[in-house]
Amino acid sequence: MSKVIKIRKGLDIPIAGEAERKITDVPNSETFAIKPLEFKGLNLKLVVKVDDEVKIGTPILHDKANPDIVITAPVSGKVTAINRGERRSLLEVVIKSDKTNSTVDFENINRSSLDRKLITEHLLKTGLWAFITQRPFGLVANPENSPRDIFISTFDSSPLAPDISFIIEQDKQSFAAGVEILQQLTSGKVHLGLNADKSNEMFENIKSIEKHYFTGPHPAGNVGIQIHHIAPIIKNDDIVWTVRPQDVQNIGRYFSTGKLDFQRIIAITGSEVINRSYVKTTVGANFEPLLKNNTNTDKNLRYISGNPLTGSKEAATGFLGFYHDQITVIPEGDEYEFMGWAMPRFSKYSASKAYFSWLFPKRKYVIDANINGDERAFVVTGEYEKYLPMNILPVYLLKAVITKDIDKMEQLGIYEVIEEDLALCEFACTSKIEVQKTLREGIEFLISEL
Repeated sequence: MSKVIKIRKGLDIPIAGEAERKITDVPNSETFAIKPLEFKGLNLKLVVKVDDEVKIGTPILHDKANPDIVITAPVSGKVTAINRGERRSLLEVVIKSDKTNSTVDFENINRSSLDRKLITEHLLKTGLWAFITQRPFGLVANPENSPRDIFISTFDSSPLAPDISFIIEQDKQSFAAGVEILQQLTSGKVHLGLNADKSNEMFENIKSIEKHYFTGPHPAGNVGIQIHHIAPIIKNDDIVWTVRPQDVQNIGRYFSTGKLDFQRIIAITGSEVINRSYVKTTVGANFEPLLKNNTNTDKNLRYISGNPLTGSKEAATGFLGFYHDQITVIPEGDEYEFMGWAMPRFSKYSASKAYFSWLFPKRKYVIDANINGDERAFVVTGEYEKYLPMNILPVYLLKAVITKDIDKMEQLGIYEVIEEDLALCEFACTSKIEVQKTLREGIEFLISEL
């Protein structure tokens, strides 16, 4: 094993509700949704209408600036709804599956003749390109760019995160094939971030890539943290790409078999889930059949696509996000609490020593969505620095974002971070600042100015 990078700052939140390492059969979802707002950096235009018939791989949306970038249907069936929000912003394109899994016919793949141009063309027309994201800024990658490097984190350290190794084991050949394809998209290196505390045998067998080992608390598994410790992003044209492990798998499966699919294995997690396990489903799946008769009904619940720190709040009838591989159900936390903060709260968790959770380091806690207070003065306390293992001053960076000081943003490291990297700062923030939302607003402002 090569050198282990030890992450000393961070926090493993002791939240109850981790999934067991088993795959459970559940009814297939009947409806699926594409949510355009998930695709950062794209200005998407709708190319279907209600009642249109689609197959897996049928274009649903395309980018106005670069029409070659398309978002395609993850299932075959009929478009049943196009949901809009304020100012007619496009929120969801809902497809009812016909359960035939019919696929658009793409030209046969000759792997021996594949080069960067041909691979890019295949990824674009199938919609698989949207799985590749670009740093800085966490945008859907621009196919006209050539990345300095490509990074893949093979483990997730976020709260209740699925065991990525367990998922990849189900089809490790496709993962290896996906890595091989990605190697041809960069003149640099493909870097794998590995968990030094677990066996990595199936990843060790992948040749001609750089392997890096990490140990420590969350956010050790964040690809942004790994980039910072391996080859930091210094300026806005210092472009790297990142791909999530299951998306690498889907890319590899397509180029190995010629079959396009958007299936994935997700974890059903959270303290309010009765039987927590893994299930096979498809990108954009409706929550209802996946959670049917499997949640506590005596509380008001928060349904989250993704993990509790960075996931998106959904209705009980919501849909799995394009980049998510878990569903989390926790209490909403809107019940009246006698005497509020004045209670000793022996059963509550606190990142600081405000309660008594520090006396029980091995206990798991039922943590709800209540932020326990309103927004307060944003002052320098030094608490953020405990949770961000980067050479960045997060409070000063966020203040530069709030004041729209572009020079300061650049000097303070905005090119290195996206929302997930500062999520722990938001969790521990005594000022109740919406750190992730603030950072994204700053990124979008910076992009508009650049």
